[in-house]
Amino acid sequence: MSKNFDLTGKRALITGSSRGLGFAMAQALAEAGASIVLNARDAVALGSAAKDLAVTGASVQAVAFDVTSRDSINDAVSYIEDELGPIDILVNNAGMQFRSSLEAFPPEKFDQLITTNVTSVFNVSQPVSRHMIARGRGKIINICSLMSTVSRPSIAPYAASKAAVANLTRGMAVDWARHGLNINGIAPGYFATELNDALVKDEKFNAWIETRTPMGRWGKVQELGGAAVFLASDAASFVNGHILYVDGAFSAGV
Repeated sequence: MSKNFDLTGKRALITGSSRGLGFAMAQALAEAGASIVLNARDAVALGSAAKDLAVTGASVQAVAFDVTSRDSINDAVSYIEDELGPIDILVNNAGMQFRSSLEAFPPEKFDQLITTNVTSVFNVSQPVSRHMIARGRGKIINICSLMSTVSRPSIAPYAASKAAVANLTRGMAVDWARHGLNINGIAPGYFATELNDALVKDEKFNAWIETRTPMGRWGKVQELGGAAVFLASDAASFVNGHILYVDGAFSAGV
């Protein structure tokens, strides 16, 4: 591996990483040499994920906290920094989806979605960034979405939340780049994850994905790892405020 992509000696905290894209990115960062701190609210699922990752030879710790609770986050960040070591890489991956026609969208679900998808990025990044700023270095990767720039029926609030994450990413870079931090986003397209299982099994929707995506298929979760390693590494030392689309050319077509 090129030394530019070598993450040996770095520690990465990935929120929402007990499964799916979060776990896949944790695997990729570990393969590049990083020590991993997995996070989720479900301590049982988190422990199981940590065991699975440890079997591969990765250095891994599991820290359960709720990304919507500032007290929980502050306690967790302090614990990691004081007991495990500095957070060199932060991946803000935790998020949720809720589908409904906009006219019938439950207001409480809208509030929950915004808090989980947008406010959490600020909640976690702020205390982590203070440590990074003091050290003069750090990488923050926010998981945006293909829906940061487009939308589909029944997911308008989700699309709005991911658009906000994309512009928050740019704003974070503008504020913190001068302190030695690199803040970028990854915008995944349609990936075959557990959360998308019903869509994958929907013949009509699956056919639409295969037709609409120039590469003709869903993404595999492992295919997001390279983007995470790149943005977390020295290879991306002058990449800042950028949203990297990993979508099989979906966003490039009409």
